[in-house]
Amino acid sequence: MILEAKDLNYYYQDGDMRRYILKDTSVSFEKGKFYTILGQSGSGKTTLLSLLSALDSPHSGSVLFNEEDIKKIGYEKYRRNNIGIIFQSYNLIPTFTAVENVLIPMSITENEVPEDAKTVAYNLLDYIGIVKSKADRRVNKLSGGEQQRVAIARALATNVELILADEPTGNLDEEMEQEIIDIFIKLAHEHGKCVIVVTHSNEIAKQSDQAFHLRKGVLSSYE
Repeated sequence: MILEAKDLNYYYQDGDMRRYILKDTSVSFEKGKFYTILGQSGSGKTTLLSLLSALDSPHSGSVLFNEEDIKKIGYEKYRRNNIGIIFQSYNLIPTFTAVENVLIPMSITENEVPEDAKTVAYNLLDYIGIVKSKADRRVNKLSGGEQQRVAIARALATNVELILADEPTGNLDEEMEQEIIDIFIKLAHEHGKCVIVVTHSNEIAKQSDQAFHLRKGVLSSYE
């Protein structure tokens, strides 16, 4: 297992009451598979992804990356070196070009980066459908689908094995949504990545190798 959550609990304190967002949640993920976590708004799926990506910490329980607690690895180091995160709102630097956005994680990672990092960045963008003329444009001049592709390239820039995405197609039309999902499937099946996507879409869930459903803080297999 590349990633494992063990007995995660996350809650809000409301006076004397605890409102659980996640309760005793355990789940594991392997390389080479495309996973989805399905749930309605407020179900806790984004909270779970935040814990898996070390953007937040649980009240109890642990997250293990390659059998090591990410708290022991160090949250910042784990995010910098071991995972790529893709957001619904892209979270790109709008005044930077596409290729400059992809180069950012390459400049801060402790992973080995090729000397020709810029060439690698262009190649990554080309691989996911951003040609050089668009790679040299500021991302605020690109379409939503193109910006999401840039965000995917950025997540891949440090050659990580684990990709986590929070509603990555939420702002896209159906055709572009399918193109992005096809990229995720290819990354998992052809490149051995572990791809975990949080979504509210049953259609996306049906295309994953394994889908989970989160309801009222309880995670179960989705059929």
